[in-house]
Amino acid sequence: MACEIQMLKRVPLFALLDDEESALLAAQVETQKFEARQRVYKIGEPGKFAYVLMSGRVRVSTFDTDQQEVIVDEPSTGEFFGFASMLDGSTHQTEAVALEESLCIEVSRDNIEELIKRKPHAGMDMLTVLGHQYHNSQQLVRARSVRNPEEVIEGEETRGEKIADHVAAFGGSWTFIILFAIVLIVYSGINVALGDKKAWDPYPFILLNLFLSMLAAIQAPVIMMSQNRQDKKDRLRSELDFEINRRAEAEIRGIAQRVNQQDERIGDLEELLRKDIGDKGK
Repeated sequence: MACEIQMLKRVPLFALLDDEESALLAAQVETQKFEARQRVYKIGEPGKFAYVLMSGRVRVSTFDTDQQEVIVDEPSTGEFFGFASMLDGSTHQTEAVALEESLCIEVSRDNIEELIKRKPHAGMDMLTVLGHQYHNSQQLVRARSVRNPEEVIEGEETRGEKIADHVAAFGGSWTFIILFAIVLIVYSGINVALGDKKAWDPYPFILLNLFLSMLAAIQAPVIMMSQNRQDKKDRLRSELDFEINRRAEAEIRGIAQRVNQQDERIGDLEELLRKDIGDKGK
């Protein structure tokens, strides 16, 4: 189906073309209509064409090592998909499927070369498109990579949270207990030795009790803050364990499916052998 000039004007990459250039490009490219759930291209196909979404919805996805579908992008109106494979002439590394009735412009490498000859600045727009796809891939890698909960928590923690962790770690150590006991013994011994008249905090050490109450009032919420962070780490570990278990379950299902397929093929082979033996017996 021929492409209209006004349709090209809605594509950011082609918006700067004048009428003559737009007419030339419109005569070269074509529009393709895809029904709901129809595949635009699949993984491994030669990347002869890239597509610009003009209406509808398209999902671009791939599969990880566990054969789980991973959504790479859902382009908006006027955005390219399948662009990198078209430019370098390699096979598609992703699969594109129309989620609903969609209209796309089909663009080839020759069309892009002609466009750059007539409009060199269009090269920067194409680099922007590639940069967008590159960032999507980076985000996908970060999201799918195995994460260490300690690194995730430490990367998001504030300076106050770091201080809370250090205070909680020191407050729960034998070093703190021994030093604190020494300070109490020295403090009490000095005040007892000075007597009631000269001591600044005579028995029953009211000032010391005040200091201890203040210390407990400050230390308790700090320890609770550190404990909350530990709970957050535990929740993150549980989520990561669940994700690993889910992938393992999917892999086991895939193995079971392959085993069932092998059983069916063996059964078909046995049936053919029986028929062959029966025919020979006759």
